[in-house]
Amino acid sequence: QVQLVESGGRLVQGGGSLRLSCVASGGSSSRYYMAWFRQAPGKEREFVAGITWSAGTTQYGGSGQGRFIVSRDNDKNMAFLQMNSLKPEDTAVYYCAAGRWANVEPMDVARYTTWGQGTQVTVSS
Repeated sequence: QVQLVESGGRLVQGGGSLRLSCVASGGSSSRYYMAWFRQAPGKEREFVAGITWSAGTTQYGGSGQGRFIVSRDNDKNMAFLQMNSLKPEDTAVYYCAAGRWANVEPMDVARYTTWGQGTQVTVSS
């Protein structure tokens, strides 16, 4: 069973950038669709971005479109989320998720079988 661990979250000033990382262990993540979700207090978990196992296709939720870039390195069993032009409303816990067939409906949390513990991103105004 693949396990995921996120890192890179911290306090950042509005307009700044952050790069989140997700490392998979306990097996290869290369055949999994990988995604990033986020959850702010009192809100539902929201799809941010996802990437197919071949890295041939990326998908973005509305919140990150044009500002965030998702990527992966299958040799290192890692996925990344580059976040630019951060806004205070981007403040949330960011989760890495993996699912073999999640590309069918990437925004559906039920499609993912493995989740990381989350990393806190706080954007100050």
